[in-house]
Amino acid sequence: MTDYEIQGPTRVCAASGRQLQPGDRFYGVLVEEGGKLVRTDYAAEAWAGPPNQHIAYWVGRVPPADKPHRPIVNDDLLLDCFTRLTDSGDPDGLNFRYVAALLLMRRKRFKFEDVVRDEPGRDVLLVRDGKSGSVHKVIDPHLTDEQIAAVQAEVFRVLGWS
Repeated sequence: MTDYEIQGPTRVCAASGRQLQPGDRFYGVLVEEGGKLVRTDYAAEAWAGPPNQHIAYWVGRVPPADKPHRPIVNDDLLLDCFTRLTDSGDPDGLNFRYVAALLLMRRKRFKFEDVVRDEPGRDVLLVRDGKSGSVHKVIDPHLTDEQIAAVQAEVFRVLGWS
């Protein structure tokens, strides 16, 4: 099973150290550091913009601590993460991108076109973006169902959707 060590929402501003309270607006950032995906949150008043090497960033509000919620999937944020990981060669990035593609297909944003083999002999999915018509190549890392579920849970946790 693939192991991710990505920090979920901390509810602490990375710039000021201030505890983020329910209802506070925050910015979340996902960057790749040393082959790992790292999430950092910032209070709105401390936000100076995303770092140069960010994979994705988003804005949200800290939910009430006692209110359970269903994950709200933001297709545009998921597509942005997917696109920024296009050239990623590390296993975590490939797995994240593959599962993001599966989620985008489930949400009917992507449509499956075909499977081809690339030069090293890997299976590559061809998916078409329903809005832009762009065709994307996605390396299939041949994850088990359990690994896909674990990566999906990690994607949701990292993006604050769980």
